[in-house]
Amino acid sequence: MEQQDTQKRLLIAMVLSFAILVGYSYLFPPKQQSNDLNSSSQSKSIAATTKKSSTSIEAPSVKSPAVSGKSTAAVPATTSAQADQKDIIAVISSKNYIFKIDKLGRIASAKLLKEKYKDANGSYAELFDRDKALPLELRFADKSINSAAFKTTYTASSKSIKVTDVPQSLTLTQKLPDTVITKKITFYPDGHYDLDVESSNALDIFLTPGHRPDVDHSRYLLVRGSLIRDSKGVMTTIEDGKAKKTETVQDATIISSFDRYDASLFYAFDTPVQAIIAVGNGNDPLPFVTAKKSIKIHGYVGAKDWRILQNIHPKLTDAIEFGWFTFLSRPFFKVMLWIKDYVGNWGWAIILFTLLVKLILFPLSYKGMMSMNKMRDLAPKIKELKEKYGKDPAKMNQQTMELYKKHGANPMGGCLPMLLQIPVFFALYRVLLNATELQGAHWIAWIQNLADKDPYYVLPILMGVSMFVSQKLQPNTMTDPMQKKIFQWFPAIMTFFFLTFPAGLVLYWLTNNILTIVQQAYINHAYNKYKENIKRANSSKNKE
Repeated sequence: MEQQDTQKRLLIAMVLSFAILVGYSYLFPPKQQSNDLNSSSQSKSIAATTKKSSTSIEAPSVKSPAVSGKSTAAVPATTSAQADQKDIIAVISSKNYIFKIDKLGRIASAKLLKEKYKDANGSYAELFDRDKALPLELRFADKSINSAAFKTTYTASSKSIKVTDVPQSLTLTQKLPDTVITKKITFYPDGHYDLDVESSNALDIFLTPGHRPDVDHSRYLLVRGSLIRDSKGVMTTIEDGKAKKTETVQDATIISSFDRYDASLFYAFDTPVQAIIAVGNGNDPLPFVTAKKSIKIHGYVGAKDWRILQNIHPKLTDAIEFGWFTFLSRPFFKVMLWIKDYVGNWGWAIILFTLLVKLILFPLSYKGMMSMNKMRDLAPKIKELKEKYGKDPAKMNQQTMELYKKHGANPMGGCLPMLLQIPVFFALYRVLLNATELQGAHWIAWIQNLADKDPYYVLPILMGVSMFVSQKLQPNTMTDPMQKKIFQWFPAIMTFFFLTFPAGLVLYWLTNNILTIVQQAYINHAYNKYKENIKRANSSKNKE
């Protein structure tokens, strides 16, 4: 009985954990706030920014072969003041993007030029919040130089650059007292660039890919923040609001600030760099590359599209973060991408992948469901044993185990398939929420965007109905009234939550339910045949 109760508690825990996951993220979305390390949104000009700064940080400790000692001078507050047209000194455009460089030598504006990246108003979404740290922002450990840097504008070698099949270069120059800063940037049509930052003096410099892109404001439980990958492939990931102290990586190969679908990142696979993730306002992370005098690195601004990143560099796909279940989500996504390339449609790829998972888990599901059917049939006999030996737990457990052994029942048999399904579901949950490839991906008829909700709520309603049917077919050994009520209402609760979930995720759940119904019907039929065979065998013995 104790093992049977464990199985029941596992079922309840699985239901409640998922309800908490989707319910909490829906009812309590993350707060939006200004999280630049040094922001002052009231500033009207770059020159006034430093004077009106409201906060400051300590420059991260710099300790590398190229730097002796430590630098702990305070970095003055800066701003990402709104980049009006008068603040823009260069525009870089290609068929895929438009980047604008402001007077502080930063990418103040970035827009991706694909139909699926348009916002609700039909305009191309702006990737960055201009009141937060922007990509290519340069800071210095020396307080006086840093202060001068945020008062001195850059000059650009060209005001407008068109990037076609041939990479195009832009040189930005800033003349500070006794120091000249040069940024040479070579842009490529896919959104990546080569960056060479040079200081005329040996200064401790800090270069950031900026605060994460700020396009998606959905309520889903997603991973947003910063990550650093070292030369051994070890990932340090800090989510928004969870930065507690400065994290340092001596041999960083990827330094990324990322949102649900987009990222601004640096990468250096041939020559790893020293990098940190500093603590910003609201405990948001902000990554930097640190060096003495000069920094040579590569960068990328755009969608976390697997194929784009893979074409730039195969290891760059590590910048696609799926959360705790990345170790499963990544291979799942690669298989799903392979299926999509074969069938040409993401909707059918989700369906076929779900079928593949069901087939792989079927042997375990078969054993588990057969065991649950036996447990259901034995429930009356177990109740009799409880009434007979209720005052003697040891005797009752002994008789119960003998009953299980006689009938070939395993009270824990139904647990393993459920335990395996938990990580599978959460891994797919992350994939179907985070994969930018699903943006604008159509399936059939009214489902034109698998990353958005079903406009007519057909899929969520069908999903709820399929859950109800699936429950009716499954053997139920529960006797506790509260447990029964939870499962009776579960389809309705899930339907409510899934009304606004991405159609791709709902399609997976609906497909899984339909396949479960087919699987359960088959197993029930097999179990009925099993009982008939047992009955015939017993009848033959009695005749003998």
